[in-house]
Amino acid sequence: MEKWFRRLRQFRDRSPLSFRILTYILLFSSLFTLVTSATQIYTDFRNDVSLVDERMSVIETSYSSSLARSLWALDQKLLEVQMEGILSLPDIVHLDLTIYPDSRVRMGDLSTANATRSSTIELVHQTESESYELGELTITASMDTIYQDLRRKIVVILATQFLKTFFVSILIIWIFQHFVTRHLQTMAEFARRFSIHNRNEPLRLDRADTASNRRDELSQVVDAFNHMRERLEEDVQKQELDAAKIRKLSKAVEQSPSSVLICDRNWRIEFCNQKFCQISGHEPDAIHGKHPELITADSMSPRDNNQLWENIRLQVRRVGVWQGEIQSTRTNGERFWQQVVVTPIYEDDGPATHYLILGEDISIRKRYEQQLLRQANYDILTGLPNRMLALDRLKLALAQAQREGTLVAVLFLDLDNFKHINDTMGHEAGDNLLIEAARRISSCLRGTSTVARLGGDEFLVILPGIKDASATEQVGERILNTFSPPIQISGQEIFVSTSIGIALYPDDSDASGNLLQYADAAMYQAKSQGKSAYQRFRPEMKAISYERLQMESNLRRALELDELELHYQPVVRTSDGLMAGAEALLRWRNAELGMVGPDRFIPLAEETGLIIPIGAWVIRQACLEARRWQQLTGQPFFIAVNVSPRQFRDPGFVDLVNEALQEAGLPAGQLELEITERLILDDSIEASDTLSRLDELGVRLSVDDFGTGYSALSYLKSYPFDTLKIDKTFIGDVMIEEDDAALVRAIITMAHSLGLEVIAEGVEDESQTHFLQDHGCDFSQGYFYCRPIVADEFVEWIQTNTRAAGQSAT
Repeated sequence: MEKWFRRLRQFRDRSPLSFRILTYILLFSSLFTLVTSATQIYTDFRNDVSLVDERMSVIETSYSSSLARSLWALDQKLLEVQMEGILSLPDIVHLDLTIYPDSRVRMGDLSTANATRSSTIELVHQTESESYELGELTITASMDTIYQDLRRKIVVILATQFLKTFFVSILIIWIFQHFVTRHLQTMAEFARRFSIHNRNEPLRLDRADTASNRRDELSQVVDAFNHMRERLEEDVQKQELDAAKIRKLSKAVEQSPSSVLICDRNWRIEFCNQKFCQISGHEPDAIHGKHPELITADSMSPRDNNQLWENIRLQVRRVGVWQGEIQSTRTNGERFWQQVVVTPIYEDDGPATHYLILGEDISIRKRYEQQLLRQANYDILTGLPNRMLALDRLKLALAQAQREGTLVAVLFLDLDNFKHINDTMGHEAGDNLLIEAARRISSCLRGTSTVARLGGDEFLVILPGIKDASATEQVGERILNTFSPPIQISGQEIFVSTSIGIALYPDDSDASGNLLQYADAAMYQAKSQGKSAYQRFRPEMKAISYERLQMESNLRRALELDELELHYQPVVRTSDGLMAGAEALLRWRNAELGMVGPDRFIPLAEETGLIIPIGAWVIRQACLEARRWQQLTGQPFFIAVNVSPRQFRDPGFVDLVNEALQEAGLPAGQLELEITERLILDDSIEASDTLSRLDELGVRLSVDDFGTGYSALSYLKSYPFDTLKIDKTFIGDVMIEEDDAALVRAIITMAHSLGLEVIAEGVEDESQTHFLQDHGCDFSQGYFYCRPIVADEFVEWIQTNTRAAGQSAT
């Protein structure tokens, strides 16, 4: 073995190239052999494992139903026969049957298996109406046979493949050594001895002088060496004459205050001065013979870099000079700007033999220019383009789309409930939310798309060059989905959604201003339909947008012009039909718009903040009217008022309620505030504090529209509610839909167990009243008793309703 290694070292020292080639052949052949062998072995192994998995799948398909029937019939003998049949299958070594609730049967032996694979079958018995979970069967198969076969294959395949590779490599390297390497060694020895003093000695190789040998590459190298000897004499004489001139020019260029590169006619760097090395960090030897495009290679894409230097070459050839600003990269990765001038160097009257590249570092000037440009075109907080830059890009996108016949989409985004978060958590939290929103929106876009912040919580997305309008809806879906996870703000999870309006060029308009206006109108349509959605612009939205502006303008004067009015709908005791109270419902009668429904103007009031003064008027007016009824009838009716989320979050809301009660002289227990589920599910400290303070005043609290939101029992226990109101969507089908009937029964039972009274709204026929009476619902409300009517008509209804005469306090 020692003798063999000694010969191997001698071979390595005598012919290192052959040794390296042998090494590489062995290495890569071995790697290739290893990969192919491993692939083959792994494929065989996976096939064996697949057989086991398939066998378990067959067991599950064939035995699950029969085992379930045996368990259902409690036929232990048949069950054991079936399990023994499974255990007799190949590779199956153990069965573990778990019988609900606490029985277990095991068969087989796991102690002899080193590697196993298990599968669990759920045993379910199906009847015509129900299914019963009876237990589960865990099947364990032994993998020992597969692994033994795997080890045998590894040894056999690797051994045979390695021997074949080794002997083929030895044969190849011997051939290379005889026909190539020994002649290369002769050339190397000649090159080491070669100098000016022995340039007359020609190079000869020790091989036959045949026609084929005279045409091969080795002979070409020999001819090149001998031709070099002949040119050397001429070059020595010429260089001695030019040496003094070159030294003089070299000093001038080397001491130049500008960076200097000199390239040959093929644009390969031949010289760089000290200033270039100081600016760029490149060493002369590292860039010699390379193309000057390397100084900009790290600053732009390969395609753009090639195009830049191609333009430089063309302009220098046509005009004789190129000058401009380019961004370069120092060797430490730092980027800098240069003012560059490129000119050709001519020799006599012939073509250009070299090219001169002069550069001046202008990074400081460029930095100031970019800073000014960014401040003028980008949003300081998010780093996104601002409105000015966004409009410029939109105009460019429209011009390009007109040339190419493509579409441009404009998406107008507005964050939902941003003002509430900003007011509640502070402006710093609001800024962090805007930054995260900008990041999430940007992450949904690719290519040449633009995301801009228009101001506040409004963002603009421009999608140029799209082929199909459906692509805009896909982007809208991605943006909505990226807002699903919570945002961490000041250690607290905040859920924020966005509403998106989409307008398309040229389908909707060919003007940038109109596209923005239409996208804005579509966004408001998305908000009006529940937020966290997107809407494509439709022509009728222009009228809706104008109507919205008109409605907002009129709504701001509604209180001043006394256009708001309250309608009242009685709430009766379900057991006897006697009136217990009423719900105040807001209506708006405008001279231009007529009677405006609450579903049209209340969301607008909520969005604009007008709901706070309007809500205050509603509470005061309802308390005064309830007090007037009590004085007329002598009965202590309660009055229920809906509270909007924005009104509820107002810091002065509790004080407002207290002042309204004192002003009207109404006992606090006769005012009931209806609060939606969605508001309570915010689970904020402010909501809890407001509910506690209202409870301390003695005001009754009701959960409105129970079941339509994300209903949870936890807040019914955590907060001081008195009443639970079942939404009319469940009451409407209670007599025809068993699911709705069961749900209503469950809500009533659950509410009573928590000490809450129950009001069913939307009662429209007598059969529904009987159902509610049978299941103990406390109060009812709906058209069956009375539609919402104005205050004077409601007083008349109280006085003429014979069943109200015996009403007692609630």
